[in-house]
Amino acid sequence: MAHPLGIIGVATMGRSLALNFRDHGIDVALFDVDASLTAAFTAEHPGFADSVADSLTDLLTRLARPRRLLLMIKAGQPVEDVLAVLEGQLEPGDIVIDGGNTLFHETRRRAAALRATGIEYVGLGVSGGEAGARFGPSMMAGAPQSAWAHLEPLLTPIAAQTAHGACAARMGDDGAGHFVKMVHNGVEYGLMQAYAEGFEIMEAKKEFDLDLGQIAEGWRYGSVVRSWLLDLAAAALVEDPKLESLEAYVEDSGEGRWTVQESIDLAVPAPVITASVQARFRSRQEGPLSAKMLAALRNQFGGHEVRRTE
Repeated sequence: MAHPLGIIGVATMGRSLALNFRDHGIDVALFDVDASLTAAFTAEHPGFADSVADSLTDLLTRLARPRRLLLMIKAGQPVEDVLAVLEGQLEPGDIVIDGGNTLFHETRRRAAALRATGIEYVGLGVSGGEAGARFGPSMMAGAPQSAWAHLEPLLTPIAAQTAHGACAARMGDDGAGHFVKMVHNGVEYGLMQAYAEGFEIMEAKKEFDLDLGQIAEGWRYGSVVRSWLLDLAAAALVEDPKLESLEAYVEDSGEGRWTVQESIDLAVPAPVITASVQARFRSRQEGPLSAKMLAALRNQFGGHEVRRTE
């Protein structure tokens, strides 16, 4: 029997979504350019052994028409590489869904190029991390109504469910889904920064000898700042109460800075998100020149004490 959906990419998110689809009676076909990932996945879940393709061409032969391909791979060049291989093999009516954190401008460009050949390209924001992908993510699609009609029956069952319905919806055409997911991640930056600063203030108040893990656990229920991010903070503090195993180095995957750029382009103030992105940049610096310049200026105009390197 032909599969209704093919998933390209069987790393953390792809494999979790595959299991979620299977739980809801949606039989997916799988492919990953790294065969060791599919081998490890099928070793753990042998029920998928017959669903693994050995190439993108093989994957296409396994799918029902119109063929629907969900890309759960890193944004950027990996997506371009997959599209290059698929070129000439896709047919009018096929739908390619990009489930990564792609810049919405790129999604719009790809959608326009593929639509000229009769193929739909959908940007799908997927939120919830590994646990969400496995048991119910929030999904934000940018798709024309014609493509959404084919995707909604697949995405609605696996999404998080609320009293108001499934957390899978069409945001608008083309890049709208990835735009909304970009802003979502910008908000996430701000939330994480606020938690981080709050816990640092409490840790610095040595006279109270506060138990940060206890506080995080107590805030998780009933408080107005309760959230899944706080749940994760509590879990991290159980594993490492003083976070001594970690360096104060925070990467960013792009969505925060893209959100800030949009705020500038649209003249919409976003001071919290902007500050959270800047804080990540600062975390990667050792002895930043700006701090040295501040010290030098204070010393020059007021003779204030400075700490000198040996």
